[in-house]
Amino acid sequence: MTAWSANDLKVGQMLARQLFETLERESADPPGVTRKAYGEGERMAYDLMIKETESFGVEVEHDAAGNLFITLPGEDRSRQILVASHIDTVGHGGNYDGAAGVIAGVCAQAIFHAAGRKPPFDLTVLIMRAEESCWFPYSYLGSKSALGILDPSVVDSLRRSDTGRTLAEHMREEGFDPEGVKKGASLIKRDRVVAYFEAHIEQAPVLVNENIPVGIVTGIRGSFRYRTAKCLGAYAHSGAMPREYRKDASAATGELIYRMDGLWEDILAEGRDLTVTFGEVMTNPEQHGFSKVAGEMHICVDVRSQERETLDIVRERLQGLAEEIGAKRNVRFELGELTGSTPAIMAKPLQEMLTSAAEATGTSYKVMASGAGHDAATFANEGIPTAMIFIRNENGSHNPDEAMDMEDFDHALAVLAEALATSPDQWPQPTTS
Repeated sequence: MTAWSANDLKVGQMLARQLFETLERESADPPGVTRKAYGEGERMAYDLMIKETESFGVEVEHDAAGNLFITLPGEDRSRQILVASHIDTVGHGGNYDGAAGVIAGVCAQAIFHAAGRKPPFDLTVLIMRAEESCWFPYSYLGSKSALGILDPSVVDSLRRSDTGRTLAEHMREEGFDPEGVKKGASLIKRDRVVAYFEAHIEQAPVLVNENIPVGIVTGIRGSFRYRTAKCLGAYAHSGAMPREYRKDASAATGELIYRMDGLWEDILAEGRDLTVTFGEVMTNPEQHGFSKVAGEMHICVDVRSQERETLDIVRERLQGLAEEIGAKRNVRFELGELTGSTPAIMAKPLQEMLTSAAEATGTSYKVMASGAGHDAATFANEGIPTAMIFIRNENGSHNPDEAMDMEDFDHALAVLAEALATSPDQWPQPTTS
């Protein structure tokens, strides 16, 4: 027997439709929608969520960075469940990325309120600022500021995409406290938080291709990246230079890509998790020509995995292949600065809670990894028990063609609401770190 009646769930489902429609209408920017971080669109969305939850008897707070906490008091007020996401978008993006997670949390609160029940612990919808790094050049700005771990120097970073002003100036303009952010001010008390949940549209076609409405995420892939790698050879006449004397940067780069693709296939065959992407591969437009052997290539490499060991193995193998191919083809690879992120593993007890909820509600689901980054990674890597739900979505994300079906959202909401009604003794213990 499920925790909720059909009428209880219907309240959340109807509210969701209303909220998505209002967001789309009020942030329309054809093609698609635009809700700029620390801008009019994000502000409108925050105000909308406050307005729609006031009747639930919630408590509303903003932290120093402007992250919004909407709390429905629970039976046990000494502990807290966070249901969180962001509500900003890329320019001319889709209406569902980020917002689906926020609306799922608000609608879960609506279900408790409609049923006349309190959640087991304080149920807080946390709406985080500036998840999309197109506005400020920094990943997870909202979640890191919410946790009080944002690098203080980021507060003075420039928003080059449009205004040319600092993050601090934008915060002050919205009435927030950049100096408090620099000092690590946070409303999150870690010894109270038993769980962090984030619902999000899937940004790949896995659920669509397998005809499954919901995914239960096992982990968020970490990465290593070489954004400024180069292959340096020598320019030469395409007809005059014999093969054995060439220092062909394009041929060497092509072999590196081919060999790395083979390594990817081998790693997957071993049952490991991996993606390998050469997102930028280009010759120098000031030097290249139809009748020239390419003397240099710019390369951007992005490798991701849930497994730290796999990332280490693949990075070492990439370096080895670069040396091997360089010697073979008389070129030199310079990989440049290494950047990346740490894999984030979702909490097993929360995964089990979600799978039990899916089975109780008769919802088909797939257990799967997240290739894209999410604020959930920040919380998981800070030791807070974390879980994610994916919602089937066509046409990817960050584009106006995002196409989440509302019936799939209903399935995800039912799973989330069922999990949130789990009895108090079955929740993880809060972190003490």
